[in-house]
Amino acid sequence: MSPTTFRSSGDLAADRRYGYARALMAEGDAAAAVDLLVETLERVPAWAPGWFALGEAREAIGDRDGAAAAYRRALDVDPDDSLGARLRLGLLGATDVPSVPPSAFIRDLFDDYAPRFESSLVDGLSYRGPQLIASALDAAAPGRSFARAIDLGCGTGLMAETIRSRVGHVIGVDLSARMIAAARAKGLYDGLVVGDVVEVLAGEGAGSVDLVTAADVFCYLGDLQPVVAASSRVLAPGGLLAFTVEVQIDAAANSGFSLKDSLRYCHRQDYVFDVGRRSGLDLVSLAREEFRMDRGVPVEGFIVLFGRL
Repeated sequence: MSPTTFRSSGDLAADRRYGYARALMAEGDAAAAVDLLVETLERVPAWAPGWFALGEAREAIGDRDGAAAAYRRALDVDPDDSLGARLRLGLLGATDVPSVPPSAFIRDLFDDYAPRFESSLVDGLSYRGPQLIASALDAAAPGRSFARAIDLGCGTGLMAETIRSRVGHVIGVDLSARMIAAARAKGLYDGLVVGDVVEVLAGEGAGSVDLVTAADVFCYLGDLQPVVAASSRVLAPGGLLAFTVEVQIDAAANSGFSLKDSLRYCHRQDYVFDVGRRSGLDLVSLAREEFRMDRGVPVEGFIVLFGRL
């Protein structure tokens, strides 16, 4: 999944050809799309969306080397990588899979997604991550209230809707300003911050939080050690870290995490355990659940509770 907001090349003819190429891709004629995009990029050689689209079209016809070359050109003209070219290169095996995605990619992805986020995720994909986290909290700490919580990757506030009644003060954090604006409109948070979750946690006092939540957030991180360690530092004794991760199903994968075609990361259970242990946390509970759909197929994830006990 990459940002879909159209970004003009500044050349109307090139924009029109790009639109035709995208339509050809949708119709299954990737070879014709490749030809049209090559012609388009002769007019606008410094246009990242054109190079990225060419990479996708070349992938579709099986030209992996050509696709990698196109993604590298997209990176050359867009070093911030707002389209996720590094992720595509990692999936192709042309480079190592990044341990974290480019911040610009995540920010732009969810800025674009914000207006239709809830209708797409909840209604379209049957997403229930926050409800599963809330159920895990109910089972592990029945009746418990939390004085202060931080909701990582808060999005539009779906997690806050499920825990607001049991939390005295809750802060939401998200890279996307548009997601934060949607969350603010609900009036569920006591504070909202646009920023990187690890950096925001680093600004919090040690032992200042009773609950940290992250629903459908860690699937956009490969290496979980930085964010789990940062969460552990801010947790007070008895505090809980509750999160979801997608299950790594590739038994041959050498790493504790891998990148899926969806451009989301998945994680191995023993890796998750080890990250918690190295961060000074104890496992409270772990359950394997189906918590969303993806292209008509259920996505399995772990619902994890760690505690500073």
